[in-house]
Amino acid sequence: MLERFHSDNSLSEVHETIDATKHRSGIRKFLPYLGPAYLVSVGYMDPGNWATDLQGGAKFGYQLIWVLLMSNLMALLLQSLSARLGIVRRRDLAQANREEYPRTVNFCLYVLAELAIAACDLAEVLGMAIGIHLLTGLPILGGVCITVLDTFLLLVLQRYGMRKMEAFIIALVAIIGLSFLIELFFAQPHFGDVVKGFVPTSLNSEALYIAVGIIGATVMPHNLYLHSALVQTRKIKNDEAGIKRALKFNLFDTTIALNAAFFVNAAILILAASVFFTSGNTNVAKIEDAHALLKPMLGDLAPILFAIALIAAGQSSTVTGTLAGQIVMEGYLHLRINPWIRRLITRLIAIIPAVLVIVIYGDDKLDALLVFSQVILSLQLGFAIIPLIHFVSDKKTMGKFAIKTYTKILSWIVAGILVFLNVKLVADASVDKFQEGGQPILKTIIIIGWLIFAWLFTSMTLLPLLRRRKEKADASAAISMHSTAKPLTIANIPEPHKIAVALDFSDKDEKIIAYAIAQRKHEATYLLMHIVETASAKYLGDSSDDYETRKDMERLEAYAIQLRNMGYKTEIHLGYNSRVQEIVRIVNEAKADMLVMGAHKHSGLKDIFYGATVDQVRHKLSIPVLIVN
Repeated sequence: MLERFHSDNSLSEVHETIDATKHRSGIRKFLPYLGPAYLVSVGYMDPGNWATDLQGGAKFGYQLIWVLLMSNLMALLLQSLSARLGIVRRRDLAQANREEYPRTVNFCLYVLAELAIAACDLAEVLGMAIGIHLLTGLPILGGVCITVLDTFLLLVLQRYGMRKMEAFIIALVAIIGLSFLIELFFAQPHFGDVVKGFVPTSLNSEALYIAVGIIGATVMPHNLYLHSALVQTRKIKNDEAGIKRALKFNLFDTTIALNAAFFVNAAILILAASVFFTSGNTNVAKIEDAHALLKPMLGDLAPILFAIALIAAGQSSTVTGTLAGQIVMEGYLHLRINPWIRRLITRLIAIIPAVLVIVIYGDDKLDALLVFSQVILSLQLGFAIIPLIHFVSDKKTMGKFAIKTYTKILSWIVAGILVFLNVKLVADASVDKFQEGGQPILKTIIIIGWLIFAWLFTSMTLLPLLRRRKEKADASAAISMHSTAKPLTIANIPEPHKIAVALDFSDKDEKIIAYAIAQRKHEATYLLMHIVETASAKYLGDSSDDYETRKDMERLEAYAIQLRNMGYKTEIHLGYNSRVQEIVRIVNEAKADMLVMGAHKHSGLKDIFYGATVDQVRHKLSIPVLIVN
């Protein structure tokens, strides 16, 4: 079910399964590249967008159309950068982060990415449940539970290959677009007012909250992970011409797909503005209210199309959410989990808050929960965008395909706008909580949260810059060193007379002992040691006499007897409780000249569970330490 994953390929089961290297003419040259951006685009028209677009249109008319347009342009820029990373480096964003940042920073970025996917999935659950309720009358709580069943949809689609999956998603996108085209035909919005909505205007606090929600619903952090992996499903020629062709056609694909998503979002907002805002129904904040009001205003077909489009939006987002989760887990942790287990866990995480809200507050708070999920998505954006800009700007890894200076400046401006909006939103909410008085625990949590986010943001932003600066300094130092090369003087190193050998009674012991003997043969004394870490050893130390301590001593004696029979001089010693402290103590007290120990290649969470003994020991000793893998 769960396994350590060593492949360097993103989405390895479909990696380069679509051949784009064959010679084609005309429009057929573009067709192999068509698809990834459509899978990405469904995240830009999922049920979370519906809630923010409906509220924005009903409360503020056409005023927020410019926010949608700005969000779409931002999305177009950022998704093209994501595709560039995948095409040029053949790495997805999670893999690139893992290679660039320290383990602690990566763990935090992984948690935030998973949080973004869970927030997105929450919107899908609620949207699907509401759509089923509107179409069939089934209670929303029942619809939420039914959404567990679509866990297996991805498995069915994957059996038919990547192209069939993309065709399925494009069909759902077409259903959504056609439904709203018909809805707009019924609504007949005033064209002049729609055009005025494209002019930027100032926003009050309520409009800003919805605007940030719109941005969060449009520019989605998990889509940046997804796009950088999906473009790698195309097999391209790994030369300059092949990469340029892939970048060009993927830009076409992204432009077409995201403009389709912009049309859907704009159609929802315009529909709400023309039907509800102009008629005075500015308090329509719920999808159910919008559905109920469509029938008397636009006729019987309008609410049916509305519900069908909502179900299609939720269902299409289900597939891409699962793929994004797989990419994030494999990229950051090198762990692969069965897709249906992964999907089931993600879906249950989303269902639990939805069920709690329905049970405690009823259906009235669902749309507020939808908007809140989109604001959560927006808060994660900076932590996906900033690393992405660093990676595609790096000439060392991207070569001549690193982004140009003007693109870099524009990207940082977009990142700055998004971070500013998010910081302002969270800061305003934090100030309101502090002004309420009381609640010391909540205030403490807010302060700790701000400190953690400030540390992570600073680390994420500055570490790549510091690395590049260090690389330049090292290169300059290397040039300087090469220009003043001096002849080598080989020091006379004394041979070790006592070699300490740290054993853990695994199948690697024989290899460790062999390496130790190879250093001095029969002339040295070999100190065989093992650290006992039982509960008894922890409290009693060398007075411990439990079963494991006795068995460990017997194994050391058995090793020593075998070595003595071969003609080697040996000593044995047990340590207790702390591996690092005891190994250092025994080596120093025995006055050993060298230490030989094994390394087990622990990484990630295993270092937390098992400890990183090698690094700590070698920093505490002044003698040579030989590490045997």
